[in-house]
Amino acid sequence: MSSRHNPALFACLLVTVLALTACSKSGVAAAPAGPPPLPVKIQIAQTHLVPESTDYLATIKSRNSSALQPQVEGDIVRIFVRSGEKVAAGTPVLEIDPRKQAATVNNQEAAYKSKLAIVQMDRLDLERKKQLFGAGVIAKADLDNSQAAYDSAQADAEALDAAIREQKEQLRYYTVRAPAAGIVGDIPVRVGDHVTNQSMLTTIDRGGDLEAYVYVPADKSSTVHLNLPLELMDDNGKTVLRAPVFFVSPEVDTASQTLLLKARIPSAKGFRNDQQVHARVIWAEKKSPLIPLTAVSRLSGKVFAFVAEGQGQQTVARQRLIRVGDVIGNDYVVLEGIQPGDRIIVSGVQILADGMPVAPQS
Repeated sequence: MSSRHNPALFACLLVTVLALTACSKSGVAAAPAGPPPLPVKIQIAQTHLVPESTDYLATIKSRNSSALQPQVEGDIVRIFVRSGEKVAAGTPVLEIDPRKQAATVNNQEAAYKSKLAIVQMDRLDLERKKQLFGAGVIAKADLDNSQAAYDSAQADAEALDAAIREQKEQLRYYTVRAPAAGIVGDIPVRVGDHVTNQSMLTTIDRGGDLEAYVYVPADKSSTVHLNLPLELMDDNGKTVLRAPVFFVSPEVDTASQTLLLKARIPSAKGFRNDQQVHARVIWAEKKSPLIPLTAVSRLSGKVFAFVAEGQGQQTVARQRLIRVGDVIGNDYVVLEGIQPGDRIIVSGVQILADGMPVAPQS
């Protein structure tokens, strides 16, 4: 049947022709829609001054802290001060039982009085012998014997007098006094404790600046020098203070095979005597890019990062093999693979693939 004889078929064909004509005029062809770009956060890689360092444990020491130890042995009978108390120079801190020493002094003083009496008798005898010898009554030998007896008695008395002065001076040591004005530290002894000259009684801290003691391995001797930067850190790894090394030991400790370094620490930083803190010795510093820990992925022992790069009208993620060094805060030090100015992708790296379209966000 001809289309001219079927109006419905003719109308259908006409509509189809018109539709095809319209499509050919517009020149638009239907294309399959791709996935939208993945929104990611980026960070511009910048160079930072990065230290080459080693971490150690430092001990804070006060050059103005005096350790009190007794110079005599005995039992403690009195403690005059409390821990944390401010005292002046010469203030009594504690007393060791002085009775035995006092008795010794008393006995020597009594013996000295006896010696003086003997000296007096020998002196009178010598005066008589001189008169008798002058009168020709006695021989010269008798006079000489009298002179020798007097000289010996006088020498004994002088020696005993010197011993008494020494024992009295020793008696002073039974009262332990503050050598300087300062704050009393911990007092580990109690009344009744027996102490010797090796016993630690307490400390007197005069305040002022401190020093950080750091012991480095002997194989670092060629690297160590004065003014080497030393950083002290808190428990979170944050640098609290940076100070130059002012002392390098001229010799290695034979027992530990370490070398002592010292740096001055202002007292205002809040460190305490004998405190142990984390320290970092800065051997050298150089400029290197840093990359956040969140931007790094690992695969088969290798380290990768994604960089946002332009590709035509869109931005894509490009995977790069990188080499990293130490961790500083929340960043890796990049040794290879990243250049200053690169746009580092710092979010969504777990789901990214090389060449995937991304929508960077600052």
